[in-house]
Amino acid sequence: MFDIDDYPFEIHRLSKENGGGFLISYSDFSECIADGETVAEAISNGREALLATIKTLEANGFSVPEPSFA
Repeated sequence: MFDIDDYPFEIHRLSKENGGGFLISYSDFSECIADGETVAEAISNGREALLATIKTLEANGFSVPEPSFA
């Protein structure tokens, strides 16, 4: 298993119409996104979502992509 800190992510500000706060997404996992009211909260929630995504992939026999380091 890879260190989850090796996976690149992007953070975007959400508009008020979309609830405000920040959205985090992982380029190596199109299905893994999270949000938070602050950047720090989005990162924390994103780490939890990434761990859950990896565990789900492994539990279902799917391979986990290597970090792209993009």
